[in-house]
Amino acid sequence: MASIDDLWLVDFGDPYPGEPATVRPALVIGPPDTFGPDFPFVIVAPLTTTRRGLSLHVEIESDAETGLDETSYAQCELIRSINRRRLVHRLGQIDSSASHQVTSVVKTLLNH
Repeated sequence: MASIDDLWLVDFGDPYPGEPATVRPALVIGPPDTFGPDFPFVIVAPLTTTRRGLSLHVEIESDAETGLDETSYAQCELIRSINRRRLVHRLGQIDSSASHQVTSVVKTLLNH
């Protein structure tokens, strides 16, 4: 079961211009576990390895805990709901500092 702050390899399929493409890591940001394992969707922020210097991107280090091969950036402006069947396999989890940063950026994007 995917939980908030988990990093998963996700099959995004064929994209429209500017959307995440193919199979890439993504950060699960919702919904809370209280929705239960039968809820068919998760909300994710795709990752990129390209450092663009945007305040909307949160840096996530590559280490044993994240399971990433290289430093990546959560693209908070590209959050989307996906069917759980798009989750290929779990990579790892982000730390509390990165989690707080992602939450802060998403709240700002949603004007909360």
